[in-house]
Amino acid sequence: MKINKNDLIAIISLSDGMLGEDFAKHEVELANKRIKEFNLNFIYTLNALKGRDFICKNPDKRAQDLIWAFNNQDVKAIISAIGGFDTFKTLPFILDNPNYIKLIKDNLKPFIGYSDTTINHLMFNHLGLPSYYGICVATDLAELDKEMLPYTKQSFLNLFEEKEWAYTSSDIWYNEREDFSINSLNKPRESFKEQDGFIEINVKEDFEGILIGGCVESINELIVGEEFKQEVININKKYHLFDDKTDFTNRVLLLETSEARITPEKLEEMLNNLATTGVFNKINGILFGKPQNNTYIYEYKAILEKLAKKYDLPIVYNINIGHAYPKMLLKLNANVKYLKDKKMIISDNK
Repeated sequence: MKINKNDLIAIISLSDGMLGEDFAKHEVELANKRIKEFNLNFIYTLNALKGRDFICKNPDKRAQDLIWAFNNQDVKAIISAIGGFDTFKTLPFILDNPNYIKLIKDNLKPFIGYSDTTINHLMFNHLGLPSYYGICVATDLAELDKEMLPYTKQSFLNLFEEKEWAYTSSDIWYNEREDFSINSLNKPRESFKEQDGFIEINVKEDFEGILIGGCVESINELIVGEEFKQEVININKKYHLFDDKTDFTNRVLLLETSEARITPEKLEEMLNNLATTGVFNKINGILFGKPQNNTYIYEYKAILEKLAKKYDLPIVYNINIGHAYPKMLLKLNANVKYLKDKKMIISDNK
């Protein structure tokens, strides 16, 4: 799958409705400008800009927006506005309707997002469909600096190419902003020279497989329901998004941590929760994202070293994706390969 110049891109709010709030107007305008600079056209789904309260209270409307975007023949790709907390509530409106499932499969197009959008990606994986993890509108296309972050911009440009995408570590990493208001327009992020690059843990040779995964906290929520309790656990059990019945054979697991910057102890707890699904006994390896602001980078490394030793798994850590800046874009439910000699990730978009 790919996009072409002059294509129409649909922007959707499947989790948080922040793009519809007055405080985000400058981000909407900036995202619109950037999309035009890519020689693309855009449309917001019917409910995308109705604000946080409406989006929160109406998961059925969020689901309808997604179906509308797939059904609209003019729309060539769909990108998530931002993540959030409860996109799992949209899934029954889609997965319990055979007509909607057929509609999505018959009108396959790129779907792009990260964070809580992990759950939407796992829905597509459940349906046997590919999608793209790593970039969204609010944090990336609407980057408040004068330009998008160069590495992230190139990742987005990959969507125009039906080929293998090659990624090495970014030479620079950036802190998250503390102020997203209009006062930060044209102000660069605090940046740092990358000292570690891709960190190999128990990587003895090249490895590859079909990519599955996303945000650790989102996957953990499916399994144990820390916030949404049995409601989200039942969704996971019903659709086998990430449980002991999910097909993890010949897979590479993508994991990255959120802006919450969880403690090392919490990360270890979450990885233990993931282990209850049997995932680490079946996969070919793990790609693990750089923590936001480099927080706990070496403490996380120690935890991943224990995981790699316990399951004899190769892990490539500190990759540029998700909640850290800048970001690569990886195709889920498609082949991904790690080349040890080149310290390079190859994502197959052919």
